[in-house]
Amino acid sequence: MKEIDVKLYEYLLSEFPNITESWLAMRKVEEGSVYSLSASQSMEETLREQNRLTNLTVTSSLLDDKEIFMKNKKQWAAVVAPSRVNSKTPIEDVLDALSKVRLTYWGVIKEFYVANEESITIEDYVRWSETINSAFDQIYVDFAETYNKFVNSRFDMQQSLINELSSPVIKLTNQIGVVPLIGDMDELRAQIMLESIPEKCMETNILHLFIDLSGVSVIDTLVAQQIYQITQVLALLGTKSTITGIRPEIAQASTELGLDFSNVETFSSLQQAFSKEFSVVLN
Repeated sequence: MKEIDVKLYEYLLSEFPNITESWLAMRKVEEGSVYSLSASQSMEETLREQNRLTNLTVTSSLLDDKEIFMKNKKQWAAVVAPSRVNSKTPIEDVLDALSKVRLTYWGVIKEFYVANEESITIEDYVRWSETINSAFDQIYVDFAETYNKFVNSRFDMQQSLINELSSPVIKLTNQIGVVPLIGDMDELRAQIMLESIPEKCMETNILHLFIDLSGVSVIDTLVAQQIYQITQVLALLGTKSTITGIRPEIAQASTELGLDFSNVETFSSLQQAFSKEFSVVLN
């Protein structure tokens, strides 16, 4: 590093507290925002620490060893991005806050320039501008990528839970289970059922599964075909299928598709099927 670069680096390190205070002073009262002037004391302390990390990351771009900056950048994003996801902070709010950090950061560099103008060349200032602005631009990108990664991961977990709940296999006895299907049934949900139901039956050792359609509002021909495939897969795995709550339109759609349900017991209601299976009348 040039001597003037070392001097700037050390000056910036010493000014971190002032950069943070200047940045925090730019806050306004914004309801529900982590950046609000009315945010809790614990959140303000979190912002202070994370701003220090931001300043440290950007300042490390001035070092000759660029790997240090790259490492700091990744670590910074790994700390800040999940924090903003957990607080449900919109990504545009974070980018706006980072723009204000850049503004306060450059204010300190200008103070350094004024104090050391006689020893700073225009080439030095241009080089700092290119390096530091590039560092800010890179942390913007890293933050956005990490933020979206965490959001998508959380969405995938929620979607997985929704998919699991949409076709729950409930054990009635050690070897008998029921899948009560409720709501609209589309091709995607039917495909998820085809993948999950046989697996759940294998995991729980279910040998007889009741598939109840009485709570399903709409079933088209493609879905009827998927349900048929589920019964065929279960049969290959040694699990007997019984379909209950089947309505005339479903039966008609199955017939039009040439689906042979002759090996699958069907009942108009789950109560009727249980009455036969358990030899009791369920009221």
